[in-house]
Amino acid sequence: LKSDHTLWSWGNNGNGQLGIGNTSSQDVPVQVGTATDWKAVSAGAFHTLALKNNGTLWAWGLNGVGQLGLGNLTQQEAPAQVGIATDWKAVYAGQGHSVAIKNDSTLWVWGYNQTGQLGLGNTTNENAPVQVGTAHEWIAAACGGAHTIALKADSTIWAFGFNGTGQLGDGSTTQRTSPVQIGTDSDWVELSAGFEFSLARKADGSLWSWGFN
Repeated sequence: LKSDHTLWSWGNNGNGQLGIGNTSSQDVPVQVGTATDWKAVSAGAFHTLALKNNGTLWAWGLNGVGQLGLGNLTQQEAPAQVGIATDWKAVYAGQGHSVAIKNDSTLWVWGYNQTGQLGLGNTTNENAPVQVGTAHEWIAAACGGAHTIALKADSTIWAFGFNGTGQLGDGSTTQRTSPVQIGTDSDWVELSAGFEFSLARKADGSLWSWGFN
């Protein structure tokens, strides 16, 4: 994102993940369309999610497991709007799944779910946004390769999905298909997820990590 709210992309584009209307890879930044109202963007393995200033959600790239949230499995080489909602606040793209938060602090997920990374209590893929539970207290999230971690307004961390290398941080290597709280601490302020590991920062500035090492 530039300060003029234009969106630029570069790199591998075999599945249209750059959003420039083709599948040609780029080794320098290329502008995505001509829009000047982009607000936020998140890049997954082969797909991209972005928000506009008006609260709409857009997606493009590989869509074989529904990770674009468009209600189908069709690859998109240019930005396509996800539904008609105008209350999206934040987006997070993983390897094959997507997570977003709305203005009312609800958590929404879609895409690949074979290890429970959508947190819906099952392992069924979803090709359109589905709400995780009924809580209105989610403020941030992060998508790893096949797991998700999320932060609540009370500064607790929750995680779900694949846990074979302990990337959920619950002291086990057990897969979780629904959100589980990580420890009992309530002073987390920021989080990030890698392919099979997780990191988080506490209010005192200390940094914590867990998972594949």
